[in-house]
Amino acid sequence: MTATDKVFAGSVPEIYDRLLVPLIFEPYATDLAGRIAAGKPHDVLETAAGTGVLTRALAARLSPDVRITATDLNQPMLDKATARQSDPRRVTWRQADALALPFPDRSFDVVACQFGVMFFPDKVQGYREARRVLRPDGTFWFAVWDEIATSEFADVVTETLAAMFPQDPPRFMARTPHGYCDTDLIRKQLNEAGFSNVSIEAIDHRSKAPSPREPAVAYCQGTPLRNEIEARDKSRVEEATDKAAAAIASRFGTGAVDGRIRALVISAGR
Repeated sequence: MTATDKVFAGSVPEIYDRLLVPLIFEPYATDLAGRIAAGKPHDVLETAAGTGVLTRALAARLSPDVRITATDLNQPMLDKATARQSDPRRVTWRQADALALPFPDRSFDVVACQFGVMFFPDKVQGYREARRVLRPDGTFWFAVWDEIATSEFADVVTETLAAMFPQDPPRFMARTPHGYCDTDLIRKQLNEAGFSNVSIEAIDHRSKAPSPREPAVAYCQGTPLRNEIEARDKSRVEEATDKAAAAIASRFGTGAVDGRIRALVISAGR
């Protein structure tokens, strides 16, 4: 992971929330919120909450008396999340580093992190912090993307940009979002942090958009992939987006498009 992999700023949070969230994140947010709600927690902490897709799903599924605290390292993402919150009393938002959580030991029944641990520079430390703030019998729930070949739009965009910049391919999607999917390593690092009863399940969903343009913009302009394109040639962001859209259209059609996505949903007991 490079330093720019964690930069969600400028126009990225708005495009991310408007296009990428419904494209790939909402199905998993609904799924994960249901799993968490089944345990009937009283206090839930979300780390790496982004623009709040899982937070909103949790608020919709959990009873009104459940305390939800949502954190993220990136203030621009939290700003977008809080702007979308309909009831300011439902969720407490706080900027925080998942590797150094500003909460007392044993404060929460559940810690949840949807597609955030891939960005942790020290996975074991992030897991240790999640375990520290969990109560006895608490559960850590999180999701990571499987290898990039199992998420078809992301794979097509990555290969298209590799052809566009053959001397220095932008590999953000493969390197970071889809770069932490070794189940043996995940289990080993969770055990090293003190967790037990680790369960890992591969879940497929469909990624749908009204046209090839939407996923192209979502990936090329709504993620840190944009930072990589601009680092190579700032004037070519629109060209990269157009080429990605053409590649998606070539494979999936020029109308509404539908591609596979796959994630690993993980639970670990304290």
